[in-house]
Amino acid sequence: MISSPYLLYLGAATDPLAVKTARGVAEWRPETCIGQLRLPGCEVTLGLEDVAIDEAVRRGARTLIIGEANAGGVLSAAAIPVIVAALDAGLDVASGLHQRLGDVPAVREAAERNGRRLFDVRQPPADLVVGKGVPRAGMRLLTVGTDCSMGKMYTSLALEKALRARGVAADFRATGQTGILIAGDGIAVDAVVADFISGATERVSPARHDGGWDIIEGQGSLFHPSYAGVSLGLLHGAQPDALVLCHEPGRPHMRGVPGHPVPGLKETLERNLEAARLTNPDVVAVGVAFNTSAYSDAEAARLCAEASAELNLPCQDPVRMGVDQIVDKLLSCFEASPSLAAAGR
Repeated sequence: MISSPYLLYLGAATDPLAVKTARGVAEWRPETCIGQLRLPGCEVTLGLEDVAIDEAVRRGARTLIIGEANAGGVLSAAAIPVIVAALDAGLDVASGLHQRLGDVPAVREAAERNGRRLFDVRQPPADLVVGKGVPRAGMRLLTVGTDCSMGKMYTSLALEKALRARGVAADFRATGQTGILIAGDGIAVDAVVADFISGATERVSPARHDGGWDIIEGQGSLFHPSYAGVSLGLLHGAQPDALVLCHEPGRPHMRGVPGHPVPGLKETLERNLEAARLTNPDVVAVGVAFNTSAYSDAEAARLCAEASAELNLPCQDPVRMGVDQIVDKLLSCFEASPSLAAAGR
């Protein structure tokens, strides 16, 4: 577990997308954020107070989160002395970059001399085992998509929040680097050797006996030529009882692969249900989540209504509309969820 509260490092970022990891933590776990740390020249903000390392420690911060990212996924030269200073001040450090913190000699040495922990959230556990597909107790929902970067993490977190607001036990289970920093634990499945993806997912969402729900963050798409393997491993390891399909209307092609059109909603849902039945024959779809950020409110409402009619499922934009209709459908499908969970289905 990554210890909170956090100090969020933004470096000298000039592009809002470069700090999306930190933004996700600030948006979904604001109670864990002491403040932000920006270098001269930084042009973005999370709306948090600017706090220096020593002051953050006085206020109770436990971990410095490296919230900036770049195309290569490596630490910037400017970040290294900041990380060393944080370790010397008594903070742990967590990063979602591809470059491992411990591979930087100055960082590794500072962690060792201060007895502090380094969290490379893209580094999977060394003791993973292959998935077995053995039914386990508990109720699980997995978000899936027509493409990658469709809002699966946001939708999963919105579902967790909405269920908890109704008094239903629910836990977000992270499978990507930003999700892990939000949740405090998880496994980045895109860094797991292919044979172990389903086993990693079984570990992320173990048996539970309280009648609650694990909301498992989906990744990629069964239709994406680059990431379908990760998506399939998640489907099998999650053993989902319910699926929510995520989609961005109007996307011209699969992300990063022009010439590969985005599949239709019905086809995508059918393929995901078919694949999921390998480890849970009773899986059902309970809703559709749209990213309608490119459309007006009226257009967004129309698009969601059309999708709802096509699939006979509630369709909402979690940002604009919330997810209450999807939660209604979920709970109506699993009114006996406590007994199902206790019996392991």
